[in-house]
Amino acid sequence: GVRDVLFLYEENRCSMTYMYEYPEYLKIKLPKKTARRYPAYELYLYGEGNYAEENKNLLLTGIPVLFLPGNAGSYKQVRSLGSIALRKAEDVDFKYHFNFFSVNFNEELVALYGGSLQRQTKFVHECIKVILKLYRDGEFAPTSVAIVGHSMGGLVARALLTLKNFKPELINLLITQATPHIAPVMPLDRYLTDFYTAVNNHWILKAQDLRNLTTLSVAGGFRDYQVRSGLAFLPRLSQHDSALSVVSSAVPRAWASTDHLSIVWCKELILATIRAFFDLIDENTRQITEDPKKRMSVLNHHFVRHPAKIFEENPETSTELTGAFLWITVEVSKWTYSVYNDSDGKYFTFPLASHRKSYSHVYCENSMLDTSSWIYGCMNTNSSMCLEAADLSWRAELLPTTKVVMLKLQDYPSLSHIVIQVPPAVGNKYNLGCEFFKEDSRTVQLPVTHLFSFGLSSSKILLNSTGLLYNVQLQHFNQIYQAFKIYIESHCQSLRERKPSVYRLHIPWSHEDSIIVAKVPSLTEISARLHIAQPPNDSSLPELNIYSSPDCQYEVKIKSYPFILVFQIVRFHAGAFPVYIVSNILLTYGGQLSTLRSTGQCSDFSLELVRTAKPYKVEPLISIVVFLQGFNWFREIWESLSLPEVDAAVLSSQDAWFPLVSLILFLFGTGIAYWSGVFFSTSLRLFSSLWLTLIRPTALQKDKLLTPRRLCGVISLALVSWTTCGAFAVFIIYLQYLFKPVHIFVTSVFLFQDSGLSKETSQNSSIHTVKPQSSMDSVPEATQSLSNSTTIAEAVNSLKMHVTILNLVTWIVLLNLPSFIYWLKNLRYNVRLDPDPCRSTAIIIVCILEILMNSSTSEVKPSKLLKIAAKVPLPLSVAMLAFGRMHLYRVPHFVTFSLLLHVLCCIV
Repeated sequence: GVRDVLFLYEENRCSMTYMYEYPEYLKIKLPKKTARRYPAYELYLYGEGNYAEENKNLLLTGIPVLFLPGNAGSYKQVRSLGSIALRKAEDVDFKYHFNFFSVNFNEELVALYGGSLQRQTKFVHECIKVILKLYRDGEFAPTSVAIVGHSMGGLVARALLTLKNFKPELINLLITQATPHIAPVMPLDRYLTDFYTAVNNHWILKAQDLRNLTTLSVAGGFRDYQVRSGLAFLPRLSQHDSALSVVSSAVPRAWASTDHLSIVWCKELILATIRAFFDLIDENTRQITEDPKKRMSVLNHHFVRHPAKIFEENPETSTELTGAFLWITVEVSKWTYSVYNDSDGKYFTFPLASHRKSYSHVYCENSMLDTSSWIYGCMNTNSSMCLEAADLSWRAELLPTTKVVMLKLQDYPSLSHIVIQVPPAVGNKYNLGCEFFKEDSRTVQLPVTHLFSFGLSSSKILLNSTGLLYNVQLQHFNQIYQAFKIYIESHCQSLRERKPSVYRLHIPWSHEDSIIVAKVPSLTEISARLHIAQPPNDSSLPELNIYSSPDCQYEVKIKSYPFILVFQIVRFHAGAFPVYIVSNILLTYGGQLSTLRSTGQCSDFSLELVRTAKPYKVEPLISIVVFLQGFNWFREIWESLSLPEVDAAVLSSQDAWFPLVSLILFLFGTGIAYWSGVFFSTSLRLFSSLWLTLIRPTALQKDKLLTPRRLCGVISLALVSWTTCGAFAVFIIYLQYLFKPVHIFVTSVFLFQDSGLSKETSQNSSIHTVKPQSSMDSVPEATQSLSNSTTIAEAVNSLKMHVTILNLVTWIVLLNLPSFIYWLKNLRYNVRLDPDPCRSTAIIIVCILEILMNSSTSEVKPSKLLKIAAKVPLPLSVAMLAFGRMHLYRVPHFVTFSLLLHVLCCIV
């Protein structure tokens, strides 16, 4: 599954964008107060060559666009947009042009640490005010700024509207690229989840107030394994008339999935964005239009359905067909025509009266991919010529190798003829085709295979193509965990050259289509997977549209494989892996405490994992709670107890959950926990071997749990946590703890060898000595040997327990690592991390680990609290899975509580 997510996606079909002149970034001077408040952030203006030189005095006359980079993103990522916009402005002799600004967020890890998101949002607000001041003396001074946000930059842009002093009219257009709008990819601290909640709640509650803001969200598709496209769709309740969400694979003239970084430089996608920007310009104000309807029309034109025509706000609906063209009447229901070096223009007319009774639809295609009109509907006739016609070219749709029109005859009762225009074509070669058909004859239904058929069964259908179009409706394909391989094999009667076939997987409830161009004959494989599950009130079916070659047969086969299901689970739920791994380790830890209490011996980690880490211990209770939350009475009781909502219920509401996924994730967690235990044991042996070769170990000494020296160490680390970064203090105590198992292991080996040597010496002396000895002389040796054996057994027990605790603490460190990295990166600006998600937790962890580091199982065994400490990990594991899947920052709290009970066992 991991291999499939990372490597088996489609090839990169994006072209690279290049700068024709050297890119320059002009730093904009900010007000002193702003610069002092945000020392790590900067604002830049992008330019190239002469354009950059002209703008150094900041006398700007263009249209301002602000680019916001995302997680660890650079302000220099604006260059693709800025460069192509500059070339486009040169094409129109700078009648209109855009000024691209970019914010430097110091490449902060805001996807992993949410403490700086509010700070970034406020800085962007200041930048917008600074940008608009640069234009205030101009003739066409803008009153708003367009924003392009990549990744988390898009979320920061949406968060602007939550600021108290922010005026919504300051932004009229927002385009986000691969932005996780729904939820964070890795919810590692509460600042991140709280920020998301605040932004999404505001957009849902204030949806009516956002109608003047046009929002476009572009997702990367399956190549983007960092942010899955389902997260990049704007929340459903906030999708009003001025919001649009698309996947890059469905964007006309791009038709390519992008990874998380290439979405900012993918030439095909950037071209679509810049074309949209120029079509959004109002000729009167020379700024982006204030009309929300026009903005949405432009975005739909470039990002949803492109008619292969240059955008017009109010296209002429009727026209006169003039010119000395030859008029030819076509009576047949299916017609194809090849154009090559035709010197005379032609009009082909198709009378509709003779076809209305027999057919329901007409379909036409044209492989000449220019932007001129080519298909018309004739409204009145004079003999064989058309006097007045409706331009039907606006009904067309652009595909990679052709432009197509499909009309339902019933919707056009006033049309008498369809007219195809073929202008003179000198040196051009292209094909046209039209056919009339009944919808039922070209629509077939194919049920998808069962999810757990494991590739043993398949659904297939044979299409004897006599036409140009087939629609294969995929039945029962509506959930995100469904994933299939579709195989389309084409067979043709003759080997003559044919136009390539186009296969489109069309998902009617979201803009996530994928398009593949295939040679004929060929065998083509298509991955059928969903980004968004079917909404409850939607009954439409996904379709496989086959734009076929005439006289060819197409066999469509659907199969499901187990690894594709695993792919979907990894893709949608990989962020929950730490919860399931820690849950397994915690169950094992509880089992070891239980064994220690009953037998006096601590069992091995891997053996205890197999014995205690059972999904039936934790999963049923969570499933029962989720089921009961469907009832109002239970939900009221739950809310009265102030308990947070179960994460599985939230995921179910987002259509990202199904019953078996938790079981599969738990098994994954068991496997990863097992191999992490093997890794720890192997690493321990390697380090111990190195230690033995370098240093002679000292004897194990039983000391007090907390000496004055250790107390000073705890206080020092507590001060470090409070004054700098909590994760830093946890990391230091973790490094100290690492040496504890190594020391115990080395000392145990040394004692074992020493014990064995004493026995051997004793045996040798009894053989060679003749002189009788007193029996009392052997008592100290026996006592020492027994003492060594007891010490070794106790050391082995303590070692096993320390390895498990270390395993748990490792995950605490890993989950707090992002804030530590963020603190290190910003150390030159501020010594203290503020806000710090784990400051208070770190102080508790430091105290706990300092005591546990010097404890042994002999101190735990007689404790009255051991029974409680052994039973608590099970309910904690259940709680962790219930409340930690979408809130990873809660995981360390559960672990800390369990370790706190262990500490109390050492004392009480």
